[in-house]
Amino acid sequence: MIAANDVTKRYPEGREALRNVSFEITAGEMVFLTGHSGAGKSTLFKLLAAIERPTSGSVVINGQNLAALRRNAVPYLRRKLGLIFQDRKLLFDRNVLDNVLLPLAIVGHPAKEALRRAQAALAKVGLPNREKTFPIALSGGEQQRLAIARAVVNRPAIILADEPTANLDAASAQEILEIFRAFQQVGVTVLIVTHDPLCLPGTRPRILRLDHGQMSEGQAMPSAAVALP
Repeated sequence: MIAANDVTKRYPEGREALRNVSFEITAGEMVFLTGHSGAGKSTLFKLLAAIERPTSGSVVINGQNLAALRRNAVPYLRRKLGLIFQDRKLLFDRNVLDNVLLPLAIVGHPAKEALRRAQAALAKVGLPNREKTFPIALSGGEQQRLAIARAVVNRPAIILADEPTANLDAASAQEILEIFRAFQQVGVTVLIVTHDPLCLPGTRPRILRLDHGQMSEGQAMPSAAVALP
């Protein structure tokens, strides 16, 4: 499903953000990617989202080598990914429903079907009654739920989330992780980038650790432990 093979990312000024990173994530897994500030987590997220390309090595998603992907093919790849960015990238001049409808409008979904899918996505993340609300009036946790709804409205097989619980209180963070677990339980592959992995009671998600740009695969998180910010 997702594979990185000897990935190195070096920027023009000579800074090496990643060095010989290799790992595999199978379909339906939930994985935390963690590490200290500056470890290379956001760089790896950008490579997986085809925002940047590796200097060497390969990143393969669903059999496609992203390094060899033509630029005009990147938007089609991203339609199969649910991308949740650290800054959420919400449109504050559009209401909740219009934010979720946007990805469907871009790909040309019929209006009636798009509305049904957008409403279903909002219901899944617990925002069924906020359609006409503008993002500025939502709490931080609700804004994150909205970002998730927009990311999953195209029914992706893979969700990539960059620090989705950052700046949330403990209760909101746990609720967001429960949403991700619900998607993982129906077969969606979930990769969560975080500096502080939170445990989901009753699960044993795998942890990948980055340390100064190098990967060391950790063990599964103990299912009984709960670590909240």
